[in-house]
Order: sequence, then C-alpha cells, then structure tokens
Amino acid sequence: MTAFDQTPTNPSTPRPARKWLPVLLVAIALAAVGTVGATTTGASSASAAVPVGSVRAPVALGLAGTFAILSKTGVTDVYASAITGNVGASPITGAAIHLSCPEVTGLVYSVDAAGPACEITAPNLLTTAVGDMGTAYTDAAGRTLPDAVDLGAGEIGGLTLAPGLYKWNTGVTITSDVTLDGGPTDVFIFQIAGNITQASATRVTLTGGALAKNVFWQAAGSGGGATTAHFEGTLLGKSLIALKTGATVDGRLLSQTAVTLQKNTVTEPTR
Repeated sequence: MTAFDQTPTNPSTPRPARKWLPVLLVAIALAAVGTVGATTTGASSASAAVPVGSVRAPVALGLAGTFAILSKTGVTDVYASAITGNVGASPITGAAIHLSCPEVTGLVYSVDAAGPACEITAPNLLTTAVGDMGTAYTDAAGRTLPDAVDLGAGEIGGLTLAPGLYKWNTGVTITSDVTLDGGPTDVFIFQIAGNITQASATRVTLTGGALAKNVFWQAAGSGGGATTAHFEGTLLGKSLIALKTGATVDGRLLSQTAVTLQKNTVTEPTR
C-alpha cells in the first residue's frame, strides 16, 4: 500500500476516484509549457544580441593565401618597410613592384624580369593567384545571413565583436580600438560596401585565441590604416589599399588595384 493508496483492500469495496491525478497532470503540463516558453524567450533574446556569433567557414584564398601582398597594378613603397611573406603583382610589369629585396622576408614574384633584383618570374603562378584573389573576394562578398547589418552605422571603434558575419551597406570606420574575441577556429567575415578607414594609433586586437588567418575584411572601396595603426586579418580590397607611416598589419593585403606602403610592417599569418 502506497502513500497515495489508502483505500480498503477488500475487493468488494469500491475505490474512490483519484481526483488528485487530473489536477497533478494539468500542473505538470502547465509547468512544462512555462519552461518551454522561458527557454524560447531566452533564446530569442540571445539571438537578438549583437551578435551571438555563428559558425562560418573561412574564406578560401587558394594560391592568393600564399602572399602577404598581392596586387594587380603594383606596390609602391616609402623605404623602409618590412614584409614577412611573399609579394606579387600581375598583370602589371614587375617594374611596378617598388619594394627592395632586403625589405621582403619571402619571395617576390613578377610576370617578367623587371622589378627587384631578387624577383622570380612566374606569370602563370601569378595569374592563378590573382584569379584566386578575385574568387575569394566574391566568396566573402556573397556570404548570406549576416549576424549583424550596419552595426554602429559603420563606426565599430570601441566594440568587442564575436565571431560571425557582419554586413555594412556603407563604409566602416575605426576611430578607437576594436576587439575581435573568439577561439582559434572561429571565423570573422566583414562585408563592407564602401571604404574601410582606420584612424591613427588605433588597434584591431584579437583575444580569446582568435587567429588573424580566420579574419576576413571584404571592402568594395579602398582600405587602409593611418599612422601607426595596427590591423589584423586578410583585407580583400576591390580598390586601393593604402597604409600610412608606421602602420602594421598581421595579415594579408590583397588588392585588385594597388597597394601603397610607407615604412610599414606586414606579416603574413600562419596558414
């Protein structure tokens, strides 16, 4: 005999109806509905946050990913810059690559024998790399379902951003430090319809183990950092990429026009 069954054991004696059972079932059902509602509301609130982060595949760079600087129309330089990684320009002649050999810790590829004395003539390799650069730009620009659209009306200085896809229908400005917080496999993709402009002495900083190789900035306009600014990630530029005096980059500068340098440090991230 259980605590809920206190009726006589004589089988001829009718058992009273268990009036508590329907009430208990209704209470359980209401509690479950309340729990589901709370969870749904919580998830909705979280998804509305800017942003909660999402799983994204890295942008496939192909052969362009083996370059620290790749350009279609040349690389200008105010001596002395320090480039760690390969440099190339195509289809323009190698004479448009104005870096000197001591400034490059890596290889300098050209379509012809012109350019720095250390150049390697490799027109076919460069054609493939430049094609892959265009494909990567299209990939980054075509990603859908952004986690945030027009965040900060284009001003992201002072923000800490989670991994994910960000889209702007305008340019983007960085007037104070911005932090990208994620793990070593997390991906950040920034789709920018205009220019990307970084103010002097500001920094893009990675925290939580985030890696520069997983950060991609696609800019339909020009891009670059002002004096002593620090930038992280691969910049896929439809137009000019220009760094001012002393600006540094932990990443890649991949431009469909020109790259201009002024005593800069560019370090290709580990692939």
